[in-house]
Amino acid sequence: MDFQMLETCINETIKECKGRVSVMLEMDEHVFEFNSDEVYSSASLIKIPILIEAFRQVEKGILRLDQQIRIADYPTADGAGVIHVLSTGMVLTVKDLMTLMIIVSDNTATNILIDIIGKDLINDCIHSLGLSCTKLDRHMMDLHAIQNGKNNLTCAEDMVTLLKIINEDSFLSEESRQEVLTIMSNQQFNHKLPSLMDLDKVFVANKTGELPGFEHDCAIICFREKTAYVAVLIGETPDKENARYVLSRIGQLIYKYIIKE
Repeated sequence: MDFQMLETCINETIKECKGRVSVMLEMDEHVFEFNSDEVYSSASLIKIPILIEAFRQVEKGILRLDQQIRIADYPTADGAGVIHVLSTGMVLTVKDLMTLMIIVSDNTATNILIDIIGKDLINDCIHSLGLSCTKLDRHMMDLHAIQNGKNNLTCAEDMVTLLKIINEDSFLSEESRQEVLTIMSNQQFNHKLPSLMDLDKVFVANKTGELPGFEHDCAIICFREKTAYVAVLIGETPDKENARYVLSRIGQLIYKYIIKE
């Protein structure tokens, strides 16, 4: 499969989506995009810039990875994650919170990090990275904020920019970038882009996001010397299984291309 054939197959898959869809794919010198600058509710994709700013504050000495946080000092949040169903007497480190925020998309861990880091500083980081559509405007599961028109936003193009910053940019130190990649590569939610890949053959670091009507995933996919950065955002869909099929199929197509199957 050459890249032109990959583009054709992705376009055919996009047509099968029962909803609004955006795709951004960068691989070597090739770029494929479909409505990549359209804005969506970010769902849990917003956790990636939170993670980046957290590591930047570690580098500045504002936070420590081993800094201990008493969970009982903060409100818990329902939805994704495990902290809200465990004992609130726990003490977790900042790195524990970062890891839970990404690998099981823990909403309580995310909200604690937002409070510790500061929403304004997270948005300053987003702005400094040149992201045109991304904004943190509320805590996770804050339904009252959503009803008042506050939401977290992003687009496929911004998400690919973030993935490239994590994997190859100098915004974070090499040590921090490797920590981020390790956390993301331990992702427990592999039912979207990576679901039809042989994960023993390729390295995948991804982050999913979902809300009613929204199904997202973005991933760094590496095989030997080749690296693909991909973000697929789907919104206003009445059929989450169809959306997840589209995500899985696009992931499978990229996988077949990158390993030249």
